[in-house]
Amino acid sequence: MSSKQSSSQNHPVTKSDGTNKTLTEEQANSRPALSSDKPEPALYLVATPIGNMGDITDRAKKILAAADLIACEDTRVTKKLAQAFGFTAPLVAYHEHNADKVRPKLIEKVKKGNVVALVSDAGTPLISDPGYKLANSAHEEGIALTSIPGASAPINALVLSGLPTDRFFFNGFLPNKTGARCKALRELISIPSTLIFFESTHRLAGSLADMYDVLGNRPAAVTRELTKKFEEIRRGNLKDLSEHYAEVGNPKGEIVIVVGQSSVQSDVLSEQDLDDQIRSAMENNSLRDAAALISTATGLPKKKVYQRALELSKDN
Repeated sequence: MSSKQSSSQNHPVTKSDGTNKTLTEEQANSRPALSSDKPEPALYLVATPIGNMGDITDRAKKILAAADLIACEDTRVTKKLAQAFGFTAPLVAYHEHNADKVRPKLIEKVKKGNVVALVSDAGTPLISDPGYKLANSAHEEGIALTSIPGASAPINALVLSGLPTDRFFFNGFLPNKTGARCKALRELISIPSTLIFFESTHRLAGSLADMYDVLGNRPAAVTRELTKKFEEIRRGNLKDLSEHYAEVGNPKGEIVIVVGQSSVQSDVLSEQDLDDQIRSAMENNSLRDAAALISTATGLPKKKVYQRALELSKDN
């Protein structure tokens, strides 16, 4: 513990209701608070806008304006944010390729009494970026850590999708190639919640087609350009959405796909529902693979599903 941490000095802190209270040094270091002049030395995880610059919060502006150092994914992206709001702190790149080298330096900066802010290119840091390793190191090193909440693309897409929000699973980006992508999707079949994915525009139609093949014809929404002028939320089922984007081509902007939970439960599955699912799965899969997919999705015995798929294939 440093001499600064072990002292008995008190810190005035402004509360949310406008009144003041005094924290001991130990309290100030255990939960960093904003003083009237400068934030306490700490690592601050700061959410930034995902498109509309007006979505930055007052707390985020205060921290970034007072920061001694701003760590970011891409300095070129964060430089635009800094120029827009007049932030002058040095920018340091922190991403998956240099994280192991830069992380100790950021921790040391905080230990020496600096205010270090971590931002992503857009949205809340640590979501699909290596920031979680920095947060973990902060905990392990015993340095002060807090989050300045704000915009988050997965949450924004979820609430705009019109799909159930009580349970959801964020998967981030799927693999680039179809084989690996389908394998990853198979692991998600039985998850009883709404699914959220990031996706690149040039892979959108292919990913939607693979989702349809593996997950079945679930309700879904493709959201893009969230919070921007040309924000779009296109709803439908996976089959229709995959066909739409295959026809119109690659859209512009950042994309988040939200996929609903399977609406068919194995305990109430009628023979017609089962036949429909099997036929749909066999459109783009072998009989054996289709049976495996439907068995996993419904909880029905694979042997039973395979036998029915065999009967249907003979009828055709």
